[in-house]
Amino acid sequence: MSTPVAVLIGSPGAGKTTVGRALAERLGVDLLDTDAEVEARAGKSVGDVFVEDGEPAFRALEREIVAEALASWAGVVALGGGAVLDPGTSADLDRHHVVYLQVEFADAAKRVGLDTPRPLLAGNPRTRLRKLLEERLPVYEGLARATVPTSGYHPEEVVDAIVEGLPRHREGIR
Repeated sequence: MSTPVAVLIGSPGAGKTTVGRALAERLGVDLLDTDAEVEARAGKSVGDVFVEDGEPAFRALEREIVAEALASWAGVVALGGGAVLDPGTSADLDRHHVVYLQVEFADAAKRVGLDTPRPLLAGNPRTRLRKLLEERLPVYEGLARATVPTSGYHPEEVVDAIVEGLPRHREGIR
């Protein structure tokens, strides 16, 4: 049975998808972005799943996808920002090389684009994003085997830091 080479966690705007793609390419494996998989299975955007089906339906589908990925995906997995809040997911992550992509608030706000629709940032997006970062920080830090800052770094520099810390790095991964 295969398991992920690395699991990327972090807040919205941390760079999980961008860094995940670059990391997967560097390692010659595939990326599974759980938000993209939710959209594929639901046949609509994450935002539409939240609005039309509700957050509990989104979280249930997300949990199912994450559990499958952690059990059998042989590449890189990028989790949605809130996936780590599920107790089952947190427990499952204990057996994996989890990399927390750390981002400063200003960079997260710029990357997220506070004018774009994100269901958990409805209302006052700037305040909601700051609150999400503060609430989730201890969870991200507690689950991480490695923490890699992304603010001020090019995605390839972030990938360099991740690869250097991979358990298999000493076995010949470049």
